[in-house]
Formats: sequence, C-alpha cells, structure tokens
Amino acid sequence: MNKKVLKLGLYGRTNAGKSTLINKIIGEKISIVNKKVNTTIDSIIGVLNTKNVQLIFYDTPGSNFLKSKKNTINKKIKTEIWETLNHIDTILFLVDAYKFNLANLIDELKSINTSGKPIIVIFNKIDLLEKKLILPYVSQINDQINITDYFYISAKFSDGTNELLNFLISKSMNGNWIYKNNEITNKDDIFITNECTRNAILNYLHKEIPYNVKIKNINFKILKNQHTKIKQKIIINNKRYKSIILGKNGSTIKRIRERSQKEIQKILNCKTHLYIEISLNDK
Repeated sequence: MNKKVLKLGLYGRTNAGKSTLINKIIGEKISIVNKKVNTTIDSIIGVLNTKNVQLIFYDTPGSNFLKSKKNTINKKIKTEIWETLNHIDTILFLVDAYKFNLANLIDELKSINTSGKPIIVIFNKIDLLEKKLILPYVSQINDQINITDYFYISAKFSDGTNELLNFLISKSMNGNWIYKNNEITNKDDIFITNECTRNAILNYLHKEIPYNVKIKNINFKILKNQHTKIKQKIIINNKRYKSIILGKNGSTIKRIRERSQKEIQKILNCKTHLYIEISLNDK
C-alpha cells in the first residue's frame, strides 16, 4: 500500500480552538489550551498516522496577528504564521462559530488566500448554537472567496471531527512519511513540560507579565524509582516581576508549580518532582 501524506496549517483567531483540536486529533496534549490571547507562540507540529496516511498539523498563533506591527513579539508571531504557509499543502481555518465578526473573518481569509493554498473553513464550538444560523454567513463568504469546503465541529466534544479527518485522509497525496510511525510531535518532553509551566503562569498572572517571561529547563532526569525530576527557570526581563510571580509568602509561585507539576504528571504518566526558580535575564 502506497504511503500518503498531507501537511495542514491550523489558522484562525486566538481562542478559535486550534490547540484543542490538535490535542484531540493527536490524542495527547502537545499544545497549550488557554483562554488568554496568543498562548501558542511557536508553530507546534502534531502528527497523526493512520494506516498508510500521515497527517501533519501545524498549530500556529492567532490569525489576528497576520497584519500586526505592534511590537517585536507580534512581529515574530506574524512571521511564524506566514512562514508556516511555505510548509503546508492545505489551510484549515478555524472560526469560533459562537463569536466572530464576519468582516474581520473575510478580511483574514482574503489575506491568507494570497498564498494560493486550498482553504477549508471549520466552524468550531458548534455545540453552542444551531448550524442553520451560520449558513447565511457561509453564503456571504462564498461570494468573495473560493473556499474548498466547510465543516461544523465541536473540538471540545469531538463532534464532527471524524468526518473532518476522513475528508483530510481522502485528500492525502502519495509521498514519503516525514515522521516515524510512533512520533506524534516535533517537540520533545522538555519543550512540552516548559509549556506546562508557561500555561500555569498564564492562568495565575495577568497583563504583560506572562508574555514577557521565558521558561528554561535546567535539569530533566528520570530517577531510579521511575519518577521524573525537573528543574526550571522562569526568566524575567524586569526585576519588579519577581515579587509578583512569587506572591505573598510565595503563594503564587507555589500555585504555578503545583498546577504545572500536576499537568506534567498527567502527560508523562509518572510521579514528577518540579522545582522552579526565578532569574533576571538568565543570570
């Protein structure tokens, strides 16, 4: 049986459900799911191997950054979005079906349509409203942009995802697999565990702080008893962040550590001991 492959870029506004969808499809958590904007900074690759077909998903930052010029971080995100287009065959454009602005959606679709890649629009969170309410908008989109197909899903409840996957498998093309049969992502355990801590920071800290810290792994060790020992650094670029991250009597950093450790244990499926320190400019 000939091997087939299809490379797909997940695009759409922040919180449209891209990370939720990729985690559901792959079956493991490889991308941050958080309600705050811009939680996916790097393009994360998820891989699904089924029979002779390999589907490769690129989870990108929010499409609301397509034209952003606000700051260095936003420029990096914008570059990441456009560079991903060079690696993919098809665009999967996710839309929050319950909350979207048609004018903005059409503008973003027109912008990404300049790539010349086929676009599949996926209305997500369909569990929150009736499909018939979306159809008039689909008609208006079709009047202005050539869309390959539309799907209506709930990534959270896996409703409609099998139909989407079957369609994508049918569109796969003859070609050598890029990843091995047992590989599900291009990111290693260190990256994913660092992301767990970044996710915890996003949950407990606000405003600019979560977007101005970096997580660095210092040590990742499997102990003789099969427990995992992890040491991480939260690197800050402003010394005033330290007291905020620590919290009163260390309460905030404790919550961050406990939440991250719990998530890491679930992903690695083993007892984990997480140690976190804060460092100014990695000193």
